[in-house]
Amino acid sequence: MFRRWLPALLLAAALPLQAAETKPNYGPELERFNYAYPVGHFSFASQGKHVHMAYIDVKPAKPNGRAVVLLHGKNFCAGTWEASIAALSAAGYRVVAPDQIGFCKSTKPEHYQYSFQQLASNTHALLDKLRLHKVTLLGHSTGGMLAARYALMYPQQVEQLVLVNPIGLEDWKALGVPYRTPDQWYERELKTSAEGIRKYEQATYYAGQWKPEYDKWVNMLAGLYNGSGHERVAWNSALQYDMIFTQPVLYEFGQIQAPTLLMIGTQDNTAIGKDIAPEPLRARLGNYAELGKRTAQAIPHATLVEFDKLGHAPQIQDPQAFHAALLKGLAELKH
Repeated sequence: MFRRWLPALLLAAALPLQAAETKPNYGPELERFNYAYPVGHFSFASQGKHVHMAYIDVKPAKPNGRAVVLLHGKNFCAGTWEASIAALSAAGYRVVAPDQIGFCKSTKPEHYQYSFQQLASNTHALLDKLRLHKVTLLGHSTGGMLAARYALMYPQQVEQLVLVNPIGLEDWKALGVPYRTPDQWYERELKTSAEGIRKYEQATYYAGQWKPEYDKWVNMLAGLYNGSGHERVAWNSALQYDMIFTQPVLYEFGQIQAPTLLMIGTQDNTAIGKDIAPEPLRARLGNYAELGKRTAQAIPHATLVEFDKLGHAPQIQDPQAFHAALLKGLAELKH
């Protein structure tokens, strides 16, 4: 009897070890995760520290004279834009996609005062180094909040603004979502796992759908939180969530001068702190079918494009439809 069960027992004993061995671990700056395009590094001093921003810079075979800067979201990276980079480059655009300080392949400072103004200033310095003084700015998710702030700070540099399911279209704090301290966010971030990321992304980013190719981005994010340096990653993430929650930009949408293309997957339901919001409020948060229309009215020169069956990441969920709409919107820019 014992011999009959021995192989099964040995297999069961080996499973935890196998799971540990296959657990993604790419290092605190995604050292072992490769993007589809070469990565450069911009080194500079910020808040008394020497830091570096990783970035992708793709020059097209047949330039059309325009450049697009892609700003990633909270749980995304420059590398996540690979399909968009390919589509834009093929259409003649030079494409620059940075990893912001504290994210992905860039420096994770031990201490850093995060603000959208600081991240915009960092990005402006990078573009100055690359001698890009007039760009189309495309921001997704948290990158949409950053893109809006950048357009307000440097209006003469932004010829067109594109916002893809930007978060911060409502003020969660003012609506009654409880405040989490950075320490509370930190404890939450220390528990990050691939399983938890996948569950959240399926419900929010992809409107309940899932495709095997999405696992690449789940593992990328989970790999940041595994292994040595994960405490630094989690702490930076906690500070970034505090920035997002406490620094709304929607009250200044009326001051944006650039013509704006607002691209909304209406099945999105993203709202920071929704998980701890009172139940009646939770049901009302993150209604992008409504928030997109409201935001298009608030921004003076906005054009709204809606994707009725898509969620928070339409550029990944349906790249063909998204890029067709994006290229059309960019081509319609009035010079």
